[in-house]
Amino acid sequence: MPRLADVDVAVVGAGVAGLGAAATLRAVGVSHLVLEAGARVGGRVHSTPLPWLGETPFEHGAVWLHSAERNPVAAIAEAQGDALTDAASLRQECTMLDGRPATEAELRDYAAAWPRFHAAAEALLEDRADARLCEVARHLPDDPWALSVEAWEGPVIAAADADALSLRDWRTNVLTGSDLLVQGGLGAFVRNRLAQGAAVRLRTPVRTIRWGGPRGGVVLETPAGTVSARACIVTVSTGVLAAGGIAFKPALPAPTQDAIAALPMGAALKVVLEATDADRFGLPPHCSLDRQARTSGEPFMVFQCWQHGQAAVQGWIGGSAARALEHEGDAAAVDFARSQLRALLGSGVDATFAGGRTLVTRWSRDPLFGGAYAYAVPCRSEARAELAVPLADGHLLFAGEACHADGLAGTVGGAWITGQNAARTAMLALRRAA
Repeated sequence: MPRLADVDVAVVGAGVAGLGAAATLRAVGVSHLVLEAGARVGGRVHSTPLPWLGETPFEHGAVWLHSAERNPVAAIAEAQGDALTDAASLRQECTMLDGRPATEAELRDYAAAWPRFHAAAEALLEDRADARLCEVARHLPDDPWALSVEAWEGPVIAAADADALSLRDWRTNVLTGSDLLVQGGLGAFVRNRLAQGAAVRLRTPVRTIRWGGPRGGVVLETPAGTVSARACIVTVSTGVLAAGGIAFKPALPAPTQDAIAALPMGAALKVVLEATDADRFGLPPHCSLDRQARTSGEPFMVFQCWQHGQAAVQGWIGGSAARALEHEGDAAAVDFARSQLRALLGSGVDATFAGGRTLVTRWSRDPLFGGAYAYAVPCRSEARAELAVPLADGHLLFAGEACHADGLAGTVGGAWITGQNAARTAMLALRRAA
């Protein structure tokens, strides 16, 4: 097999974690190469222009810079002078209850349900190592909104069913602070800012990583040839790792394999429906539309309506319901979104969206990702930190949103931080081996 390159550090994956590692290595002149199986950088951050959505790019994956006050990627955007908008300043909330808009009193109670839910979660974890997220609402049987909070915090936000999600991991990663939108789209920002100057080779999948060589040496095998490196940072999703998308020789240690298994990929699916007439159902621009949940685990789709002046709504659903819809196909997902809107807004939905264009995302079906982002299963909240433990004295490392254990798991900021941390650890390993 021909030799493709010899570098100090090889980085597998050109998502945000891989780009974060590359930026750190480049800043101090460490030779590196980022190997990306796909045809673009950004990973699960991807924007495309859709003429029928106006001037705003459609975000297939991540949309916001979460927890902006502690998010280093938000700081990069601010330093570069990119226009940032607080998503909450645009959004107007509308909640349906029994086929009608919730009253002001009901909305106040809904808003108060979040702190009630969090307090109940804290109480559960006071005398238990862990629990399932769904157990919180069971301790609030008389709270009319507890299941709605569960639906948001589980499948909608964490992309995992509440009965499959570690309560402790959820609590650690509850998002606080501002959610910022980047003008021009987050995907474009990643391409134009975070990938700037990175040494990336696209369409070059890594099939095998041979690690533990002399002085920590690593050899990566690709269809284009081999890359020899003194250290390697792997940033692909846990979905790819669990599916055996990369062979490791020797096999990864049992604790690392167990951590991968404990961090499965959640599912999140977006459905965009174009409106073909002027009926807006009395909903304001930038309207976030949801409803009161009645049972734990029920399919729960929420909608963003008429954003940025668009004649369209975007439905979002997560967890096992999202995965099932994705595998049933685009038509099934579109039909489901229309049926959910019809239940919320009435039969006029059929006329408003008749003949309109549609778009359905496909992260779970994409073998380069296998889902949206990772979640920890119950009693394995420590798996994120375990996956990030350096191997071979720091010559083989894992990074990505799944590895962030301090509150930004599943986010762009968390991915960037872990990539940078892994690069620093790799550089220390190179110095020790010199």
